[in-house]
Amino acid sequence: QLRLVESGGGLVKPGGSLRLSCKASEYSLDHYVIGWFRQAPGREREGVSCISSSGRATNYADSVKGRFTTSRDNANNMVYLQMNSLEPGDTAIYFCAAALFGIYCSGDVIKEEYGNWGQGTQVTVSS
Repeated sequence: QLRLVESGGGLVKPGGSLRLSCKASEYSLDHYVIGWFRQAPGREREGVSCISSSGRATNYADSVKGRFTTSRDNANNMVYLQMNSLEPGDTAIYFCAAALFGIYCSGDVIKEEYGNWGQGTQVTVSS
């Protein structure tokens, strides 16, 4: 079964940047659409972005568009989320997950359409 592990979270000041990584093991990543999600305390898990299996298609939530960029390196079984111009509202646990069969990277990134969740990595944006 595909296993995903996130890393790269931490504490950053407003306006700063972080790059999150999502590493796959037990199975090759290159056939999967991968989504990034986040969950702040007391809030629902929300979709942040997705990337198609080839990397040619990406999609972003309006709240992060223009600030976050997702990319992938299939040869090394890695997916990344580059986060720039971070704001306190970006504070959350960030997760990566693999889309279920037949789900494409288009439209809203919906958590019910994803599985094989990683354990998450904490991102805190604070001065």
